[in-house]
Amino acid sequence: MEQIKNRSEILFLYDVKDANPNGDPVDENKPRIDEETGVNIVTDVRLKRTIRDYLYYYKGKDVFIIEIRDDNGNLTTKEKRLEDFKDSKDILEKCIDVRLFGATTAVKGKTMTLTGPVQFKFGRSLHRVDLTYIKGTSVMPSAQDKKQGTFTEKYILPYSLIAFYGIVNENAARTQGINLTEEDVELMLEAAWLGTLNLASTSKFGHMPRLLLQVIYREGTNTFIGELDRRLKFVSEKNDEAIRDITDGVLVIDDLLAALKQHKDEIVKIKFKVDDRVTVQANGKVAPLSELLTEFNLEPFAF
Repeated sequence: MEQIKNRSEILFLYDVKDANPNGDPVDENKPRIDEETGVNIVTDVRLKRTIRDYLYYYKGKDVFIIEIRDDNGNLTTKEKRLEDFKDSKDILEKCIDVRLFGATTAVKGKTMTLTGPVQFKFGRSLHRVDLTYIKGTSVMPSAQDKKQGTFTEKYILPYSLIAFYGIVNENAARTQGINLTEEDVELMLEAAWLGTLNLASTSKFGHMPRLLLQVIYREGTNTFIGELDRRLKFVSEKNDEAIRDITDGVLVIDDLLAALKQHKDEIVKIKFKVDDRVTVQANGKVAPLSELLTEFNLEPFAF
């Protein structure tokens, strides 16, 4: 397939209930929270891992950065992983995550420094969150005390609605010789949505994708809106920390809609997917997103 020719922007919202969306390993694995604002932060690395895992385990795609263990349970090193490829060109051709996000390797014959055409900012919740400490016991005793189970403890968020903003830069692909295709981008967006839905580990169970937009611009258009995640609000009658469900508030997109209209002549298409439990409002009107965006060429995602 042909290399991408159109720039696009991505807005992805998902929420988390009674889970830890992204623990900080240097702070007791607590959910990351901006101490000044009380807003939950999720790194781009976490989202990329969700995407990579889905592409590898569910779609059978070759992924360079993936958790692989040998027969003894040891993680495969980057150097060992490189042995699976002839050279850096071979990695680029075979590994969809390198075409999307780039990679840096410094091994003789396989040195590569690529800036990925797809970049995401840190995700941030659209409201302040309530950090909750959970303590319990396990039925399995420790070696030191065989008379009772060990204590367990973890930090969770009762609720967090998280917005990610990303961009697909066709110029970065072209100038670096990265053959990123429309199919690659479509698979990545599918992986963001369905990969989030399939986060079913103990710490991650409770993730739900809620909204996904891809704003596609005309070929040769170097301008874009930027900060799509800052152009919508989650408005609730409850205090932020008391929000517990997507139905506790309304997604107000007035600023986002105004920005899209301002760039209407540069937009070829808007692809979208919205969970049916999300309430969307613009200019005081509650309606399906497709109805609020009728001025644009719309296409629902097929997944």
